[in-house]
Amino acid sequence: MIRVEELNLSFGAGHDDHQVLFDVNFDVPKGEIFGLVGESGSGKSTVLRCIAGLYTHWTGKIDVNGHPIGGKIQKSHYRQIQMVFQDPYGSLHPRHTIDSTLSSPLKIHGIGDINRRVNTILEQVGLPLAARYRYPHQLSGGQRQRVAIARALILEPSVLLLDEPTSALDVSVQAEILNLLSDVRKERGLTYIMVSHDLSVIAHLCDRLAVMQGGRIEEILPVSQLMSGDAQQDYTRTLYEASRSYDRAMADDLTHGRVRVEAT
Repeated sequence: MIRVEELNLSFGAGHDDHQVLFDVNFDVPKGEIFGLVGESGSGKSTVLRCIAGLYTHWTGKIDVNGHPIGGKIQKSHYRQIQMVFQDPYGSLHPRHTIDSTLSSPLKIHGIGDINRRVNTILEQVGLPLAARYRYPHQLSGGQRQRVAIARALILEPSVLLLDEPTSALDVSVQAEILNLLSDVRKERGLTYIMVSHDLSVIAHLCDRLAVMQGGRIEEILPVSQLMSGDAQQDYTRTLYEASRSYDRAMADDLTHGRVRVEAT
């Protein structure tokens, strides 16, 4: 489904050249949820942006369904691959209603039956039809992320690229969004690549993961192997232990009422 080979990317030129990706390689079969994890600046979101077509000056090879991408990106690519960003408020235009946000991709790609499609997708992501004519600031954070997911799904893509889709949300809302993404994948047979710095989130949703550090992939392993403590690389084990400590602290906060619960 997705194949990334010898992916390299630099910014700047000459003495100001700064390489951020180094020979990144991985495959994602159809229907799999593949995770990219690592600390901030490890290059995981940059890989997503290359696949999405937001960066085009990389070298190497990216294939989707056997079709190479790169250089000038065809419009059909954006129907096949859609991205959900970390900050739902920042990714939605503050002066556009939800109706406008969801209708625009259909108009751009010449897809008709807009009214029915918008109503259907709102229902599928668990939003009331009344949300259709609201603005982003009139919705909660969880509702805004549901709109962002609806926008990604409305073109009926085969691949979703998820860039920390729950990190900007309260812990009580994160699980709801992850469950929504899991349900949507099963219903539509989608393929996901999910970026996160939180291994507990990856373990909740993903089948396999690649651990990135300094623009390189350190290790690729099944989630089951990670959870059994059988990672091969010290860096992966360090990330896993840090994530477990974070989970324990979060659980303690919930027990003592220190985490604010947000309605979705």
